[in-house]
Amino acid sequence: LAARLDATPGVAGIEVNISCPNVKEGGIAFGADPALAAAVTRAVRAATRLPLIVKLSPNVADITAVARAVAAEGADALSLINTLLGMEIDLERRRPVLANITGGLSGPAVRPVALRMVWEVYRAVEIPIVGMGGVASDRDALAFIMAGAAAVAIGTAGLVDPEVYRKVTRGIRDYLAGEGLASVAELVGAAHRI
Repeated sequence: LAARLDATPGVAGIEVNISCPNVKEGGIAFGADPALAAAVTRAVRAATRLPLIVKLSPNVADITAVARAVAAEGADALSLINTLLGMEIDLERRRPVLANITGGLSGPAVRPVALRMVWEVYRAVEIPIVGMGGVASDRDALAFIMAGAAAVAIGTAGLVDPEVYRKVTRGIRDYLAGEGLASVAELVGAAHRI
């Protein structure tokens, strides 16, 4: 697939999701094991010259080990985090709500975990990070940037408020102007410079 995308006009890059907890077979294993994550990254890197972003799972003991492994195999950037494993019980039916039993938890509840992981990965690798996980405001986005994200993605909040993208962009612009900063790049990793 990566080789086909490499030759497809208009494709600017590839994100390899090695972390999706909703995939019943394989997905979680790739994202949880640094050696398997490295092997997947190496295979995709060999098939494409496009920029390669690897999406990391938070459902690991040490996300920095996985980050280092995929960076060493040619990932150009990392996106993190994907969803946390969660579940819900239907009390009336006395069984799990989801057919797969567990599924991905996203939204504001995961933000502190995501922020910590961006912080840790920023200290571990020297490639850009796309921070995500519970971003719902300009302040959330700015926190991710200061923790080390070079870019921020918004997911769940966009389902709640389709205007959130404009609001966050405007809020970041206003913050930069208020602080006398010319670029978001000046804030990337700023919280590490304490």
